[in-house]
Amino acid sequence: MQRDAAALKAALADLEQRNLKRRRRTGVDGLVNFSGNDYLGLKDHPEVVRAFTDAAAKYGVGSGASHLVTGHGPEHEALEEELAAFTGRERALVFSTGYMTNMGVIGALADQNTTIVSDKLNHASLIDGCRLSGAEVKRYRHGDFTQAAELLGATESPTKIIVTDGVFSMDGDVAPLAELARSARIAKAWLLVDDAHGLGVVGPAGRGCCELFGLDAGDVPLLVGTFGKAFGTFGAFVAGDADVIEFLLQKSRTYIYTTALPPAVAAATRAALRVSERESWRREKAAALSRQFQQALRELGIATASEPRPTTTIVPVIVGEAARALEISRRLEAAGFLVMAIRPPTVPQGTSRLRVTLSAAHEEGQVERLASAIAQAVAA
Repeated sequence: MQRDAAALKAALADLEQRNLKRRRRTGVDGLVNFSGNDYLGLKDHPEVVRAFTDAAAKYGVGSGASHLVTGHGPEHEALEEELAAFTGRERALVFSTGYMTNMGVIGALADQNTTIVSDKLNHASLIDGCRLSGAEVKRYRHGDFTQAAELLGATESPTKIIVTDGVFSMDGDVAPLAELARSARIAKAWLLVDDAHGLGVVGPAGRGCCELFGLDAGDVPLLVGTFGKAFGTFGAFVAGDADVIEFLLQKSRTYIYTTALPPAVAAATRAALRVSERESWRREKAAALSRQFQQALRELGIATASEPRPTTTIVPVIVGEAARALEISRRLEAAGFLVMAIRPPTVPQGTSRLRVTLSAAHEEGQVERLASAIAQAVAA
């Protein structure tokens, strides 16, 4: 874009005219929030908050440097050990954000001699990591593991990587990980799974999509997760065998060249992990509310996912055009609910939606009232 004030104004006006201009909120203003990612209701948990404040009093509010200088402390070390145990991997490496994790992992492993096979609906951080790596990128139809295998088989690159979300953040569906893992083994390819929206809530013990499908580190050698969803804090990690984690520590630019996560955040995340394992009712409640909500929508004539799939905490209500999604969101806000409208380019053209997220912090009555309010707003 030209460095020209008039051009910038015109571009902003175009976004406004097409109902695609984004605006920030400064709070939920007393609304019942059905748009956040705090799936287990842990961001306000007393034990998590206390761990944060105690560690801040002990270590200060920042880490003061990158991990490889002086920023890596005992809380980071303990968190990595506990994440490795939680995910069933040999080691874990904590990054400052999920975006930086995906950029750093892909950038360290891929180059011009690499072919990456990527789901078309992957998160932006995966897309950007693929683009900036310099690798050849081939995209397969969403969830189409057969096409993914065909694309893998058609390349002779020395390094091959399959990249996918575990739970897709805008659709709430789960990747066909068992089939992708099988294809990766046959092709001698890496499989990277970003399970940001699965860890903590999916699987018998909340260990995510790998647990759901019975996959271990041999099946999924690169497992990415974040702390800002089910665990209610901030930051992210990658887990895998000891050698691959050591390689990433040495080569991942987004790990090496940034300030380490504050120790207090690492301490709070450790507490959140403990609570998530101990208070399994949170995961069970969030799943039950998701099923209740989807059933209520179906009874009210609102379309939901047509195919049977594992229950996740993300339920999209697709309404079509951006203007309609915005209007329905405004009607829901007037009824006391915060449900954000999701529009292009986050989702494909013509699929603007309400992205409803369920949490252990919600109650059955709130879910019933939301379903009714959506039915009324859609019909208006």
